[in-house]
Amino acid sequence: MKKDILKLNKCGIYCPQGDFYIDPWKPVDNALITHGHSDHARWGMKKYLCQKDSVEILRTRLGKEINIEGIEYNKSITINGVKVSFHPAGHILGSSQIRVEYNGEVAVVSGDYKIQPDSTCANFELVKCNTFVTESTFALPIYNWDNEEKIFEGINKWWQSNADEGVASIIYGYTLGKSQRILSVLDTSIGPVYTHGAVENINEIYRKQGVKLPKTTLATNLDNKTDFSKSIIVAPSSADGTTWLRKFGDISTAFASGWMQVRGNKRRGNFDKGFVMSDHVDWCGVLDTIKDTGAENIWITHGYSDILSRYLNEKGYNSKVLETLFDDSDI
Repeated sequence: MKKDILKLNKCGIYCPQGDFYIDPWKPVDNALITHGHSDHARWGMKKYLCQKDSVEILRTRLGKEINIEGIEYNKSITINGVKVSFHPAGHILGSSQIRVEYNGEVAVVSGDYKIQPDSTCANFELVKCNTFVTESTFALPIYNWDNEEKIFEGINKWWQSNADEGVASIIYGYTLGKSQRILSVLDTSIGPVYTHGAVENINEIYRKQGVKLPKTTLATNLDNKTDFSKSIIVAPSSADGTTWLRKFGDISTAFASGWMQVRGNKRRGNFDKGFVMSDHVDWCGVLDTIKDTGAENIWITHGYSDILSRYLNEKGYNSKVLETLFDDSDI
């Protein structure tokens, strides 16, 4: 870059020419938000700008009183002379890469992203740029995702097997995004679908935005006499091991996450089954995306940033690590 459009300071990723931040972690006047997960969308900003499908998600999580504006994908606006637009990141509903252009230089902040198709959100869109700020949650060669159809088939086969044995299936996933993706691929001919309250709250937002999800019933209000033997229950992992599970009788548990690629993680979680299902880009995906953006500068945030940066520099890229406060909790 001739002159950096973006800088990192104690509040986050900052555009001095536009006087705004992208996914700041401390209160600022103007915050552009890539998506609604808690490490990227934090409370306390004077004004929020996000993709329009994220508006209700942020209001639900941060409070109805926040000052927020939504924008369509690919619509360009100008903020203090800086051209800004939001582009699909394929991570969750409303997730965006944020493109920033000033004096002919273009930077793109990816937020979290995946390049596999997902019926519950807009698919990832490649954006050419000079500087690409990428996540690196699963940026190790051991993380390469199977074809999603194979994963979805595995979930339904596990559910069918449990139903045949009269055992309720409990599948855990992150409340926002992962749970809705799981729901979207279930074969409802196997049995009824129940949800945890935290998941159902987000389902309502997705349905209002036109995302097709199967019929679900909130499990919390059902009594212990309900027959759950052929059912599947979608819940956050925080429900694992709690007394809430007692009402379901005999159960089999599974966790859907990219971390399930590593066998030790499945053992540590004490889950009966692990499905390698991630909403983040894998090793090959991040390398392909970096190459295809055409960017000469690669800034790397949360995850295996040191390893990826070292690899890229050896390959001739100008790469560096950004020490951000994003994390990998949204797995």
